[in-house]
Amino acid sequence: MPANLELVRRLGAAERGLVVVATTRPDGSVHTSVVNAGVLDDPISGDPCVGLVARGDAKKLRYLRGGRACVTFRSGWEWAAVEGPTRLIGPDDPAEGFDPAGVPKLLRDVFAAAGGTHDDWDEYDRVMAKERRVAVLVAPVRITGNG
Repeated sequence: MPANLELVRRLGAAERGLVVVATTRPDGSVHTSVVNAGVLDDPISGDPCVGLVARGDAKKLRYLRGGRACVTFRSGWEWAAVEGPTRLIGPDDPAEGFDPAGVPKLLRDVFAAAGGTHDDWDEYDRVMAKERRVAVLVAPVRITGNG
């Protein structure tokens, strides 16, 4: 894994995966929200990426579909921003080359990469399916920061 993604992973762990994700609305204005994210391998390409899980009814999904995002990790005054194209995989976002039966495992993998743990994975899977949760994967085309 590139050294700058190791920095991203370290910063994410220091803040329990809390990050700011930014994307653009159709009018060109910026949409931001605070989410949990982490570094993992893209399930299709195998390349390292930044992943987060979003509710199926989240406004940000409209902006992230087929677009780009910037995910900013920080701890104290040290920060790194990962920018790149997004890939969404979920019940309403099938991806070529990805078996839809693998969505529950992918959501678990993203959650774990963001520092999440769970005592009852079956319950986790049930809630994720009910909320039509989606894995959002950001390819690290550009990484900037001060670390």
